[in-house]
Amino acid sequence: MENLDRGVIAVRSGNSNYIGWRLLGTDPADISFNIYRDSVKITSTPITGSTNYSDTGGTLSSTYRIAPVINGIERKATEPIGVWSTPYLTVPLQVPAGVTTPDGYTCTYSPNDCSVGDVDGDGQYEIIVKWDPDNSKDNSVSGYTGNVYLDAYKLDGTFLWRIDLGINIRAGAHYTQFMVYDLDSDGRAEVACKTAPYTVDGQGNYVLMPGDVLADYRNSSGYILDGPEYLTIFDGLTGAALATTYYVPPRGTVSSWGDSYGNRVDRFLACVAYLDGQRPSLVMCRGYYTRAVLAAWDWRDGQLTQRWVFDTNNGYSSYMGQGNHNLSVADVDGDGFDEIVYGSCTIDHNGKGLYSTGLGHGDALHVSDMDPDRPGLEVWQCHESSPYGATFRDAGTGEVIFRYTASEDTGRACAGDIRADYRGYEVWASTGVPLATCTGINLGSHSNPINFMVWWDGDLLREFLNSNVISKYGVGTLLTATGCSANNGTKSTPCLSADLFGDWREEVIWRTTDNSSLRIYTTTAVTSYRFYTLMHDPQYRLAIAWQNVAYNQPPHPGFYLGDGMASPPLPDIMLAGADWLYGDFTEDGVVNLDDLPFVCGHLASERLRSDHRVGFE
Repeated sequence: MENLDRGVIAVRSGNSNYIGWRLLGTDPADISFNIYRDSVKITSTPITGSTNYSDTGGTLSSTYRIAPVINGIERKATEPIGVWSTPYLTVPLQVPAGVTTPDGYTCTYSPNDCSVGDVDGDGQYEIIVKWDPDNSKDNSVSGYTGNVYLDAYKLDGTFLWRIDLGINIRAGAHYTQFMVYDLDSDGRAEVACKTAPYTVDGQGNYVLMPGDVLADYRNSSGYILDGPEYLTIFDGLTGAALATTYYVPPRGTVSSWGDSYGNRVDRFLACVAYLDGQRPSLVMCRGYYTRAVLAAWDWRDGQLTQRWVFDTNNGYSSYMGQGNHNLSVADVDGDGFDEIVYGSCTIDHNGKGLYSTGLGHGDALHVSDMDPDRPGLEVWQCHESSPYGATFRDAGTGEVIFRYTASEDTGRACAGDIRADYRGYEVWASTGVPLATCTGINLGSHSNPINFMVWWDGDLLREFLNSNVISKYGVGTLLTATGCSANNGTKSTPCLSADLFGDWREEVIWRTTDNSSLRIYTTTAVTSYRFYTLMHDPQYRLAIAWQNVAYNQPPHPGFYLGDGMASPPLPDIMLAGADWLYGDFTEDGVVNLDDLPFVCGHLASERLRSDHRVGFE
């Protein structure tokens, strides 16, 4: 997984400075931290119980460094960082010029879904922004759309590149699912998405397979139902196209996907999953209303190779029509390999069907250890087919544990631990589905937001994230991001919510209402809880990668995080890339071999001494 830095932030909050930093998934359990303000240590004893601090002696002009303490020895401190004057970081953007479509309309652009990855290997995240034209369309709606663009920015607003997906990629929530992840584990993230002739990479070069030509494949209704379709891997730092192949599966006969005018043929999903239990694979998908196909790819040593293809037409008829407008990735059966929860069915890590519930298509699903007293993970999902409503099921077997029915399409469902008086997650949905406990106890009707969730304040309960507002069950509004707007219509979703820096709690990225910049909001509430960064929990990190897919859903970790939780399991991870093995891990010029397992992701000291001695010398 990513070799992240400490992610130190300092924010002015009232009459003090809030400081937060990361606990890494490879840190030893007994690590502690000293804080330096303006090069003077302000902690009388190292901090052991949290990774945040309120400094009443600091000012807006103060600078801070965090120094880890391991085995009683203080290690090298982080680089000094300044204090934010606001609870958000502003990232200025370069707004694309409007595009005029064949019907004479000139569109305007707003930043839509975002993702993050460390594209340059410095331990900090960069932001990938998808630009949405104001004439983007749902697949069911005809009409031309403007081009879709992907931009990359550093957190200080430095512009890295722009990819123009071109006239043969339609704009809308179901067309461009872009994956940002370190797919080859070299320490730098790549970007992967569907492309076509007239796509221009971040270096200004056309993406075009040999023998294909640049042509406009849009029909008079604005749909693209002919012409080549590609999958491209882009360099995350430069935007250059590294490899392109034909998209799997091809559209074939349009009507074989459920209609003849171009709606269901272009329903795409995507994700990243550790299908071999060790290294990430890219999974690109097509279809869910009828036929569904998932194609897994490996990006290794500069080569893109196909791992497997799952196709409901090939012996999996019971899986037809079981896909969602979203998906999730988790090790649902505990075998050390990831599965893809594709809605009402789940695909095993080897490309075989694991199970199909037959409950049909839905618009939302959630996967986590929602019931901490029950082994394994659970799924909460709403359903668009009769009997409508929502189901709570075993993630590994598909067994329905309880369900609530409704009289019509249940279009929303959400899950999170929002009440301390009941153990585990609470679950709720729209169209009359009540608020319920993870054991199925009906807690009555509700008026809860049903879109996103966020860990924001100092306790272990999760808060509601809806539009530009964060609120808490039984309390009310905690934050209104004035001057910011949400995305995706009634979904009211942020550009991204994720644990981007600071401690384990989450940040939220919104666009400013004038579309000129992004704002990354962070909490300034002090907490006494200490967990490793959620980005070092594999299931949560993969959820950040798929968050932009179709109908965005909030991320969940692979363990129970809520009131009354046990200590999170130590993540079984190694840090990606090789250069970090050669860092400055010395005290007065002497390498302390006892510290090497910490530095290198808990590998055995004996292995380090035999395998990596040359590197450390």
